[in-house]
Amino acid sequence: MRECKASATGVRLGFWIMCAVMAAALIGCAALGTDSHGTHGKTAAASIAAPIIARRLLFGNPDKASPRLSPDGTQLAFLAPVDNVLNVWVGPAGDPGAARPVTADTKRGVRIYFWAYTCKHIVYLQDKDGDENWRVYVVDLASGTTRDLTPIEDVRAEIERVSYKSPEEILIGLNDRDPKLHDIYRLDLLSGERLLIQENPGFAGFITDDEYRIRFATKMTPDGGRQLLQPGADGSWEPFLDIGMADSLTTYTSGFDKSGQVLYLVDSRGRNTAALVTLDLATGEQRLIAEDPKADLSGIMRHPTEKTVEAVAFTYERKHWQVFDSAVAADFERLKTISPGDIAVVSRTLDDTQWIVAFRRDDAPSSFYRYDRRDGNAQFLFTTRRELEGVPLVPMHPVVITSRDGLSLVSYLSLPPGTDTDNDGRPTSPLPMVLQVHGGPWTRAVWGLDPTHQWLANRGYAVLDVNYRGSTGFGKDFVNAANLEWGRKMHDDLIDAVQWAIDQGIADPARVAIFGGSYGGYAALAGLTFTPDVFACAVDVVGPSNLITLINSFPPYWLPMIELWTARVGDHRTEEGRALLAERSPLTYVDRIRKPLLIAQGANDPRVKQAESDQIVQAMKEKDIPVTYVLYPDEGHGFARPENRLSFYAVAEGFLAQQLGGRIEPIGDAFEGASITVPAGAKNVPGLLQALDDEE
Repeated sequence: MRECKASATGVRLGFWIMCAVMAAALIGCAALGTDSHGTHGKTAAASIAAPIIARRLLFGNPDKASPRLSPDGTQLAFLAPVDNVLNVWVGPAGDPGAARPVTADTKRGVRIYFWAYTCKHIVYLQDKDGDENWRVYVVDLASGTTRDLTPIEDVRAEIERVSYKSPEEILIGLNDRDPKLHDIYRLDLLSGERLLIQENPGFAGFITDDEYRIRFATKMTPDGGRQLLQPGADGSWEPFLDIGMADSLTTYTSGFDKSGQVLYLVDSRGRNTAALVTLDLATGEQRLIAEDPKADLSGIMRHPTEKTVEAVAFTYERKHWQVFDSAVAADFERLKTISPGDIAVVSRTLDDTQWIVAFRRDDAPSSFYRYDRRDGNAQFLFTTRRELEGVPLVPMHPVVITSRDGLSLVSYLSLPPGTDTDNDGRPTSPLPMVLQVHGGPWTRAVWGLDPTHQWLANRGYAVLDVNYRGSTGFGKDFVNAANLEWGRKMHDDLIDAVQWAIDQGIADPARVAIFGGSYGGYAALAGLTFTPDVFACAVDVVGPSNLITLINSFPPYWLPMIELWTARVGDHRTEEGRALLAERSPLTYVDRIRKPLLIAQGANDPRVKQAESDQIVQAMKEKDIPVTYVLYPDEGHGFARPENRLSFYAVAEGFLAQQLGGRIEPIGDAFEGASITVPAGAKNVPGLLQALDDEE
């Protein structure tokens, strides 16, 4: 399960993407702990030479994360805990050790923040107990005061644009007038005044520029496509660009050049994979900048003020960069010598002379450097967790699995330590395996340090993460192969991956679990209902059980994008569509469940409501089918508080050990400070009842 990341200047949070926020913007970390075994632990753990890695060091808070340079390059901000709650710290750019906390969150932790171009303010977003009704806060670094700039109940703020041309103002969207629609406001960071610049007459969103002008509006078309409209002189909206349904997830705008007359597009029209192109708004001329035959564009580096393209990234199995600006070519060559791992420039100064560079690895924590382009000096800042440095972790092996109908499924495999003696990515004998299913479904699994992979591998399980059809990044044909295939061909891909692992001698066919959040939670429920003989058990985190009630309960601000769902999942508004959705809903087949199931849910989840878990738990109770249900009253779509994450993974670990025979770290004090409740099935997980009693 992956986090939902937001950029510093475009925190729109992908409101139509159902991704599980299990890691809450953290990079997993590990340390050594004591050894213990589950019910069948001697069988599963006999070949594992490594000590147990403590859960708290994989799923707790990092030491530091998300570094950002101030636009003038004099200061450095990052996230770090204060009393075990993530807050923003600020200090001199070259001395992270001198930083001090500037925010004072005491519960959920700050996860989304950025520098204002004043270089004197930090802006961050926060919701209440996972309800995703984000508020915008600003911190005055000189006075130390924090102000809530959008103090409106039951309203969701979105960051529309942050521009260096208006350092004291930002553009935000607010659905205060109509909960379905976000109007655009110009927000003064100093006074808190909001000026309405565009009322939303019914659009899914707007495209703005650095002058804070409304350049385009976007709306969905009835067939699931998208249309860009230009504002007319008389207040009307004129069609500008049509994007058909087949391209709607792989074609989108990506800003303007310095003149504002050339639009950057990530564009799959007329091709399969999404390329970077420019569109001259005066002449209509398009020019191709970069494309890759196997992967969609996954990253763009443009000069902060000149807006010229410096480099672009594509990610198939691993991320690779194409450099276009000779001025940065030497920098990329230099960066390759600093540290192993996939490179990401995560922050830069306004004059582009200083970068914060992250090096992402699969068997070590990400490391961050402050890189000075003027002299080529790279100053090490920190890794996400010092205790993880030097601790041997397992590699993540990219593998490409062929589906039954010929699709290439880019996947990632991790094996327990000591089980792959010749380092060929295959164990010496079949292992219990956990199939991890990413959320979305319109996201993807990527290579790198994954805390869930490391946790499961350390406990004795092979871990397989599959980019099933519908995952993004592999071209529109791959995305569109999933249309109306929830619970069918999308699920077939997962079953094909399990069979591949069995055929390769990786997985013991009698001990395979399915584990996922959001869409991955749906897949876990589908695993026990559509293919009840394949999996030994399942773990569903915030997964929908009934696709009709799921869509009918979407938050109102998703409704302008509803055609995306009706075209790709099923139309709840028609009799035929409802029949299809019912047929693809695990709740319909609850009587098929014969294997143990663990369900976890946040009570305030606005995307997958608590009712999705409640109704399948109730149906199982009525049929006397055992189920364990873990509910968090102060969480939403995933678990942001580290105390809650630790309690959930402690329960999941005991559950998996009982079913698959892996090693366990005892629950111990994992429930301390957590809001965990267990409405059903506490007796089904060893040690859970006692741990709950100890917390009372």
